[in-house]
Amino acid sequence: MAAVSDRLPAFPWDKLEPYKATAAAHADGIVDLSVGTPVDPVPELIQRALVGAADSPGYPTVWGTPALRDAITGWVRGRLGASAAGHRNVLPVVGSKELVAWLPTQLGLGAGDKVAYPRLAYPTYEVGARLCGAEAVVYDDPTELDPAGVKLLWLNSPSNPTGKVLSKEELIRIVAWAREHGILLFSDECYLELGWEAEPVSVLHDEVCGGSYEGIVSVHSLSKRSNLAGYRAAFIAGDAAVLGELLEIRKHGGMMTPAPVQAATVAALGDDAHVEEQRVRYAARRAALRAALEAHGFRVEHSEASLYLWVTRDEPCWDTVAHLAGLGILVAPGDFYGEAGARFVRVAFTATDERVEAAVKRLAG
Repeated sequence: MAAVSDRLPAFPWDKLEPYKATAAAHADGIVDLSVGTPVDPVPELIQRALVGAADSPGYPTVWGTPALRDAITGWVRGRLGASAAGHRNVLPVVGSKELVAWLPTQLGLGAGDKVAYPRLAYPTYEVGARLCGAEAVVYDDPTELDPAGVKLLWLNSPSNPTGKVLSKEELIRIVAWAREHGILLFSDECYLELGWEAEPVSVLHDEVCGGSYEGIVSVHSLSKRSNLAGYRAAFIAGDAAVLGELLEIRKHGGMMTPAPVQAATVAALGDDAHVEEQRVRYAARRAALRAALEAHGFRVEHSEASLYLWVTRDEPCWDTVAHLAGLGILVAPGDFYGEAGARFVRVAFTATDERVEAAVKRLAG
């Protein structure tokens, strides 16, 4: 039996292990700015909701409780400007990475089909294409793609890794192009609430999609905005026909968000205060690291949103990784996200205040 893993690229983070060991040997310990995992506490109101739903002996539903669907649709209307969203336009998922990786398979894509995504992108878009045997295609501007055979188009705004934000006008143009060619558009908007020098807009915004969700779906996660990476709390919103098909498939696959996590998601989406508190923390860390990196000789490109700084010293990215590892700082090499990132590194500002301060001091030394 052929191993499915043979279709996949080498897991990129394994290549970073030697540099992680170098950084960990620093006398003051490692400052890990590579993966970008949240480190701040889960807000208490969310923890209380999780604990309050801990006595959940029965199976949860794939579509989620009515309370969860109410919370998601309310957030989608209020935060994304999707005024017509209803229960049939939302679907909880077990973390956004699971959705990205298995979406092409669940859509029935395979050999002869194409999955398109940005030239610099989260590696799981390519993984999803490879898992189902489809062809992975990269783009700089999706409207310049040959639409023949393209069955799934990924947008990612704000971008991981670059932090680039697509403007409302760009989104309007891309949505129109995808609809013209009958291409299903999925927009990964997991960093939408983390705009710094730009205000990210959803493809579901009334002014972008014209109030119709035909052919478009947006992907959202609570991992970063609510520190819930460990909860695997996420959802998709948009075209009711597409979501209805995915719901049926996911019922058969048992892809259920645990009941306590559903309750925690309701609490998280119903409270804006903790989101703003976390934004303030990240803004301070971002400002400190950006100033320190620029003073150290780095140039920052894009980075107007998300949880990362996309930086370069105009040298091969692995040379930069090695240099920073020598200072006890671990970052992600840009080529993890595509060949176009070969002279950049991605610096996450998700470490604690103490670790960020340590990195700033080392960069100044």
